[in-house]
Amino acid sequence: MVSKQQRYGKYYKFLLYLVVVVLINLVGLSLFFRFDLTSNRIYSLSQASKDAVGKLSEPLTINVFFTKDLPAPHNNTERYLHDLLEEYAANSNRYFNYRFYDVSAEEGDISEEAKENQQMAKNYGIYPVQIQNIEQDEVKFKNAYMGMVLIHGDVVDKIPSITSTEGLEYTITSKIEKMNNKISVLLNLEEPVRIKLYFSSSLEEVAPQLRIGNMMSVPGSVESVVTRLNDKYYDKLSYSRFDPSGDPSLQEEAARYNILTLRWPAMSDKQGNQVLSEGQASAGLVVQKGEDFQTIPIIQVVRLPLFGTQYQLADMNQMEERLSEIINDVIDINKKIGYLADHGTAPLGGGPLPNQMQQGDNLSNFNSLVSEDYSISPVNLKEEGIPEGIDCLIMAGPKEEFNDYELFQIDQFLMKGKSLALFLDPYQEISPSPNQARMNYNQQPVYLPINTGLEKLLSHYGVEAKKAYVLDKNCFEQRMPQMYGGGKQAIYFAPIIKNENINKELPFLDNIKALIAILSAPVELKKDRLTANELKGDLLFSSSRESWEMSGRINLNPMFMQPPERLDEMQSQPLAVLVSGEFPSYFAGREIPEKPAEEEPEGENAGEEAVNAEGSDAADIPPEDKMAAVDQSSAITGEGAVISRGKPGKLFVIGSAEILKNNVLGEGSGSTNATFVMNLIDHLNGRNEYAAMRSKMQRLNPLKDSGPGTKMFIKSFNIAGLPVIVALFGIIVWFRRESRKKIIQMMFKN
Repeated sequence: MVSKQQRYGKYYKFLLYLVVVVLINLVGLSLFFRFDLTSNRIYSLSQASKDAVGKLSEPLTINVFFTKDLPAPHNNTERYLHDLLEEYAANSNRYFNYRFYDVSAEEGDISEEAKENQQMAKNYGIYPVQIQNIEQDEVKFKNAYMGMVLIHGDVVDKIPSITSTEGLEYTITSKIEKMNNKISVLLNLEEPVRIKLYFSSSLEEVAPQLRIGNMMSVPGSVESVVTRLNDKYYDKLSYSRFDPSGDPSLQEEAARYNILTLRWPAMSDKQGNQVLSEGQASAGLVVQKGEDFQTIPIIQVVRLPLFGTQYQLADMNQMEERLSEIINDVIDINKKIGYLADHGTAPLGGGPLPNQMQQGDNLSNFNSLVSEDYSISPVNLKEEGIPEGIDCLIMAGPKEEFNDYELFQIDQFLMKGKSLALFLDPYQEISPSPNQARMNYNQQPVYLPINTGLEKLLSHYGVEAKKAYVLDKNCFEQRMPQMYGGGKQAIYFAPIIKNENINKELPFLDNIKALIAILSAPVELKKDRLTANELKGDLLFSSSRESWEMSGRINLNPMFMQPPERLDEMQSQPLAVLVSGEFPSYFAGREIPEKPAEEEPEGENAGEEAVNAEGSDAADIPPEDKMAAVDQSSAITGEGAVISRGKPGKLFVIGSAEILKNNVLGEGSGSTNATFVMNLIDHLNGRNEYAAMRSKMQRLNPLKDSGPGTKMFIKSFNIAGLPVIVALFGIIVWFRRESRKKIIQMMFKN
């Protein structure tokens, strides 16, 4: 008989277990974790996403309008979106929240709440899309809402159609970052952005010799500009002026910031009276946040034909805009990319195409792709130079020669710690005229080598782009129409870059499994030069071992192209390189190149107008003293006008601009080429975490190539090996049964 104590003891244990189970579930509601076992951690938030929602300073609301119970694969998209937003919420601060709105209709019957939610979605610009549904062997079409709206203060953005999980985290994070960028970055600054003006009082004495009037009005003008900007930047700017005259520590500080420092000997007038004693002066504006800084010159040094070295005062009317661009750049707001729009580069699209260029030859797809995350600013190097606030300059297929002054601007841009991306074509195709084509149907285009002058800059930095095309047996194959016999035609000048030929040591290439290049030239790293310059050079990708070069007389007709017969004539060719570090200037120790003379003004005052260039403001200098000032200014020397060794920067070089054109880079961001281009731009702009986030959803996973012997072994094993293994296994089982039967018989005989 069971005692009362034992009977109640069972109840106590049951209640105790029940309480423990309830408590575990309650803890699980607030404290939970998941394991992401995917190789690229597809279902885990990237660090960039965590940072984006973790630094919110104002409420961000995400409203999701997604029809329930959708057929596959859209039901997986909804589930992934639920999990993704939950991850955002778990890693965010108190300003992040989201909500799913019911917009579903049940067999034509829709509730009042769903009607209101559908109307709300339409007010935000979210409309239903048509999807395909297969039910009972019938193909049906259904309208479904699959969009979301992001609301941050007065800013509203949307994703009208979410039909795939690919790149969804990247898209959401990019939009959050854009909406939150300026306000949050400014409000979260731990210390103000320092605006420091280094302006020597001794400049007042030398101003007449420089032919610059109103020199001493500069400090007041700069302070007024900073005061106006401070209202726009939430009082996060601090202004201070330093006078390096007679202060060696400030002079060293100015030199460290590459601020222009002028030195001059004692000067006398024609009567022998001393008008200027020996001295020096510095002038420059520094924008600094932490250890990061950029410099704006107050006095610009140019060399003009006939007049030699001249000094011009920066235009104070443009100072507010320039300073604003630099501040945005220093605090990492609104990344701006420069695209070289002259020197014969490929057009970005959006306008008439020059020289009857085909639609596939422009860069409209590239423009659309990059514009999703960056602001692209055309750069007219011939007329305006490289504007402030640009972190990365892209050149795609320049064909015209750069003069030394333009090369100087490019060189100094790199010295400022910026990034330069060069997509260089080795040849320019000259097609036969219509008349020539009519007279000779077999006349082929002529390919002329392109020499832009960039070659000497690259050689100085440690890079050489050859004048040749890389051909590869591992290439794209074009299907031929039946009228030409069908089959496939190898396009040797379009190499397929395989996974083993892509540098996986660089994070932004880690998940790029294959690429396609076209009309590419070999680009080599000169190791001895890199070592001398203390630069790091990385080969990004190369062709296969079955590749060779075509140079000299170029003929790209696939019908007349054959691989070399000898294997020793083929080898892997480098196609793209990346150089990083503190670049030495090509112009270090040299005079600033002369700025090409503009069209001379007509009239007797032509020479005077050339001397009084824009920004010199020399109206208050007596006419009789102007020529004397020209002579005396030649004795003034400047330091800091040329940055001899720059801050850490990046240089990317590839021997083809075709990779950016529409006929290679299709619409959208799903191809591996598009992923590579965007990852490269992110890396050049210091956004490696965005490149890693974008690469997570890269779905191309090609099989590794196997040799003929391996393929024959696998085929033979599948045909004959597996049946033999099954037969052997059967024989082993039969022997074991027979052995067991004999053992049992022996036991019963005894």
